Amino acid sequence: MFEVPLQPAIDLQGNLSAFADQAPAINPLTLVLPLIVALVISMAVIPVMVRLARRFGLVDEPDARKVHTRPVPRVGGFGIFFGALVPLVLLLPLDQTLVAFLVGAGVLFAFGVMDDSRELGHYVKFIGQFLAVIIVVYWGDAYVTRLPFMGGELISDSAGRLFTVIAMVGMINALNHSDGLDGLAGGEALLSLCGIAWLAWLAGGMTVALIALSVVGCLLGFMRYNTYPAIIFMGDGGSQFIGYTLGFLAVQLTQQVNPVLSPALPALLLGLPIADIIAVFVQRMYRKMNWFRATRNHIHHRLLDLGFHHHESVVVIYTIQAVLVLSAVVMPYETDAVVLGWYLAVVAAVFLLLYLAESLRWRVHGMEKGSVSGVSSRSARYIRLLARAARWFLAAGLSAFLVAGSCMATEVPADFTLLAMMLCGLLLVRLGMPSIAQRLPLRALCYMTIAAVVYLLNTYQPHYLSGTDPLTYAFFSSMVLCAAVVIRYSEQGNFNLTPTDFLVAIAAFSLAILSSRGVLDSAIVATMLKAVILFYSCELVLGWLRYRWNIVTVAALIALIVISGRGMGLLSLNF
Repeated sequence: MFEVPLQPAIDLQGNLSAFADQAPAINPLTLVLPLIVALVISMAVIPVMVRLARRFGLVDEPDARKVHTRPVPRVGGFGIFFGALVPLVLLLPLDQTLVAFLVGAGVLFAFGVMDDSRELGHYVKFIGQFLAVIIVVYWGDAYVTRLPFMGGELISDSAGRLFTVIAMVGMINALNHSDGLDGLAGGEALLSLCGIAWLAWLAGGMTVALIALSVVGCLLGFMRYNTYPAIIFMGDGGSQFIGYTLGFLAVQLTQQVNPVLSPALPALLLGLPIADIIAVFVQRMYRKMNWFRATRNHIHHRLLDLGFHHHESVVVIYTIQAVLVLSAVVMPYETDAVVLGWYLAVVAAVFLLLYLAESLRWRVHGMEKGSVSGVSSRSARYIRLLARAARWFLAAGLSAFLVAGSCMATEVPADFTLLAMMLCGLLLVRLGMPSIAQRLPLRALCYMTIAAVVYLLNTYQPHYLSGTDPLTYAFFSSMVLCAAVVIRYSEQGNFNLTPTDFLVAIAAFSLAILSSRGVLDSAIVATMLKAVILFYSCELVLGWLRYRWNIVTVAALIALIVISGRGMGLLSLNF
């Protein structure tokens, strides 16, 4: 069986920060390695399967119900499944529960791939789903023993196993049915898996955390090809495996790893797909439709019908899912009534707003085209000037940070000296001999320079710069504000936000929340957030400046020269 804390670190009235204080000290490589291995395997397998998709009939043809208008390979599941499978087999001890999980996953993946290729039909798919879940529940002993509102009393094994089978099959179908837009199911699952991994790590449940992180890695590799406009779909082979994994991990987290958690917490962790599939079935029953015939009444279809663009619909759903998962992270020990009450309140608000918008025939993007956000031509001209000024502020602010940061760090270690010298040489080659060094990505060199300066300045801060001073807050707040203005009002073509960018924003927001609650080291979080802000600023600026030798690249070069000179003792700067 999976690990159970010998002594629950916190009672029902505790808080997250107190629990985090007792979290085990784990080598970060232990957590990162399965994620990286899964990511690499996923990104290696998918291109191979794309070339073989037509041969095996793994192509999704467009029809009236679907959003895409061209054939798309349904091979993402291969990268997801094998990307997760390999690190789990190589890095984790294969006890009975894990072996049962892997066998069930293999059965489910096989049925899913056959359905992607031959359209097996709903009843045959159900056979595969029930067979896979029965293996992990009855052979692997992964089942529910506590239900909400029962005061912690255990239910009988037979009732618990039966409930778990039904619930996990429901989750498989919930995630499968949510796979209707590019990046949608993958992003929703990514958020849920991160929440599960975090809570499992806090409780010392390393096996659950590593399974979740392995699937996170393969999803990141898959979403490299699945962001709108997607060049592949995950197919049933991928979506069913992810839904199965989410259901399994939710059971293990709340029933085995940390039984002190509310048994209602999976509702928040698994989030919107559960409410969506229930609402769809209710509508089908009310309208006396076939329960299992695909229709256009999922949340993402309704958002599209309200006029939201493809990527906007995905971002709206990501936002709702993020609210639910973050709620699970920050209130895992609340009572069952509070957890389910909050879940139902969020879900009810979503469906009420959808109903009102549909009843009032409200449509987004109703303004006339031809001017910025539908405003007058004179106002549009001022808005474009504002966007241009904001972009110049980003360029100047980023450049000033690079030069000042390289000068203000109190120390330059030897390894950073070598790194700076190498980056300086590569940047000089890229700027001076572009015909020879076309394959050297200029953005990547600038990003690495930004990361080096941020790390140096945060690690070797001068005494007058604590990182919490008003000047630092004002600078980065201004950079965020200007970036938002540029993204919102600049002309199309220089920078396009994707739902993946929104996931980055959610991650940054989550880190800030956890830092404020004392769960994460504020210095580490501050370093990561500053780097993200400056990365996006660099992306916005370099996509706009026309010449290689510009204010940002020159500043990056100066910063690298200063760091190299200081590390070699050629420059002595005292600020």
